[in-house]
Amino acid sequence: MAQNIYDDAAFFEGYSQFPRSREGLAGAPEWPALRSLLPPLKGRRVLDLGCGFGAFCRWAADEGADVVGVDLSERMLVAARERGPHYAIRYEQADLDHYEPAERAYDLVYSSLALHYLADFDALCRRVHRALTPGGAFVFSMEHPIYAARATPEWMRDEAGRRVFALSDYAREGERVTNWVVDGVVKYHRKLATCLNALIASGFTIDALDEWTPDAEQLSAHAGLKDEIIRPMLLLVAAHRTPSAAN
Repeated sequence: MAQNIYDDAAFFEGYSQFPRSREGLAGAPEWPALRSLLPPLKGRRVLDLGCGFGAFCRWAADEGADVVGVDLSERMLVAARERGPHYAIRYEQADLDHYEPAERAYDLVYSSLALHYLADFDALCRRVHRALTPGGAFVFSMEHPIYAARATPEWMRDEAGRRVFALSDYAREGERVTNWVVDGVVKYHRKLATCLNALIASGFTIDALDEWTPDAEQLSAHAGLKDEIIRPMLLLVAAHRTPSAAN
C-alpha cells in the first residue's frame, strides 16, 4: 500500500497552508501550461487520480465533464466534498498503486503531482491505458526526474558565486525518503527515459512534454519562483491511447 502521508495530522496541516492548497488551481503556477495540454471536456468522462482537495474535479465539472476523483487520503476527500458540496462529482478512496478503474470508462485520465508517490509507474500506465476509450487522453504532472533524484534537494555556489542545483544519483532509480513538510515522506525517482518508455510500452502515443518553468510575468509577480529557471521541478506530459483496430 502507498504511504498515506496526507492523513498524517501534522503533514495535512502543513500542506494545507500552501498557496495551491488554499487557492486551488489559481495557486498552482504550472496550471496554465497544464491546462493547455487538456482536450475539450464538455460531455467527456474524466478520472482524476490523486484528486486531493478536488480543485481540478470542480474545474472539469464546470467545463461540462462527468467527473470521478480518487485519492488515498480520507482527509483530502472530506475537504474536497466540503469545498464543492453542490457538485455532482463522485469521489472514491483508493490506493493508486492498486486502483483498477473500469475498462474503457473514461475519455481523460488526469493526475497532478501524485504519480511520483507510486512504486510501480509501469503498472499504473497499463491500468490507465485500459481505462481510456480509444483516442482518450492521459495528462499528468509529476516531480521532474532532475528534482526527484535527490532525497534532499540541495543548492551550491559555483566559482562565480552563482546559485546552482546539486544533482546526484540520477541513474539510481527507486525510493527516496525525504523531509517535505514532515520527515519520512516516501517518493520514487525515475529517469525521464524510464517514464516515457513506460508510456510507450503501455500503448500510448506521447503528444507533448513540458519541463515547466515560469514565464517573465510569473517571475515578476512571484519572486519565489526564481529557482524554477535554474532547474525544472515539474514535468508535464500529455499522451493518448491510439485509436486502431487493435484497440
